[in-house]
Amino acid sequence: MHKAVLLQLAAALMATAVAGALLGARGFFSAMFGGLAYVVPSVFFAWRLWLASWRKERDKVTAFMAGELTRLLSTAGLLALVAVLYKDLHWGAFLVGLALTVKANLFAFFMKTRT
Repeated sequence: MHKAVLLQLAAALMATAVAGALLGARGFFSAMFGGLAYVVPSVFFAWRLWLASWRKERDKVTAFMAGELTRLLSTAGLLALVAVLYKDLHWGAFLVGLALTVKANLFAFFMKTRT
């Protein structure tokens, strides 16, 4: 799970760098906020799963479901917060940063099945 979060962070950093090079500071911060809105809840979700790994099997499933729901709601909340508070938001960079970070999980899945 930690590898997936690291891949998400790498994807967010790449999107941020490209957006910053193409669009300047506005694109840089927009892509960064888009990526971090997904990465930050994922870090806490991975940490929660790591803590739950020492529990009974039934408790692990409950921890996963509660953690996933919390991660999704936190991501939606952070995205809405950025959209409301950051008035200079570049929507294209914001959505590209988010999309690349979300799709990093796909690359993590392919890396996991190949090894």
